[in-house]
Amino acid sequence: MPDVEIVEVSPRDGLQNEPTLVDTATKVELVRRCVDAGVRRVEVASFVNPARVPQMADAEAVLEALPDRDDVSYIGLVLNRRGLQRALATKVDEVNVVVITTETFSRRNQGCSVDEGVQAWLDIAAEAQATGVKASVTVSAAFGCPFEGEVAESTVLDLVRRVAEGGPAEIALADTIGVGVPAQVRRLVRGTLEAAPGVPLRAHFHNTRNTGYANALAAYEEGVGVLDASAGGVGGCPFAPNATGNVATEDLLYALHRSGISTGVDLDAVAGTGTWISHLLGKPEAPALLGRAGDFPAAARGARPVPPRPTE
Repeated sequence: MPDVEIVEVSPRDGLQNEPTLVDTATKVELVRRCVDAGVRRVEVASFVNPARVPQMADAEAVLEALPDRDDVSYIGLVLNRRGLQRALATKVDEVNVVVITTETFSRRNQGCSVDEGVQAWLDIAAEAQATGVKASVTVSAAFGCPFEGEVAESTVLDLVRRVAEGGPAEIALADTIGVGVPAQVRRLVRGTLEAAPGVPLRAHFHNTRNTGYANALAAYEEGVGVLDASAGGVGGCPFAPNATGNVATEDLLYALHRSGISTGVDLDAVAGTGTWISHLLGKPEAPALLGRAGDFPAAARGARPVPPRPTE
């Protein structure tokens, strides 16, 4: 088993904010390449209003074209019961629901209040679980809001307690606009572990202010076992101003592997995929750096020069 699990989000969070529309076949190929690299959980689509997020209009077609794999989990984002019904009619293995920490962002992103978002999650979780589909929840804008600014840690942890009542398979803390720093990550992860004991934690970082990789390592060191990342570093939230790309999968893999933390994912294969999808999106160079710089040292790939995080 790897020390940390990577959830590849480029097919959904990576593409949703890109102006260049990507066809279904390319999305399926993107998923295939990530799976071939060793990724075993992929966020493949979001079941949202296509008028608001045109890039995700072919969610059903993408799921239909993906191969059945017992060793791979396909994740779909849903925001309401309608989205859930669409997702459950496909081969998704997991659904993820976003609940936002602030009223302004919640209304702009999802058209509902925070309380309504929590209730939607509880309803979706119950229905998904009844059908045997895993349901996880992301606490979005956990490190800061593009409209209201600072978000109190007490606000985040109160929301964590509320969503934990739905019995999530996983709770994710998301730095939606890339404002968090490692000290903040450490405090929130510790608080979340206390507020939702026994629930696996996942973290989702953006590198908007060049702190995403440090934040990911800090989260791992505090007990987070699952990290989101996007091949090439593409992506961003279409409803959050200046929300640039996610941490790049290949760059994150480099930081993890050189720190002695295994992932089970091939860095070179992901770097090639990041370069490929970035070129298709009209980017001469991917936001990620490993596609240009390469791994180091080439002869020692897979080595573990530093021991993994010690156990308590």
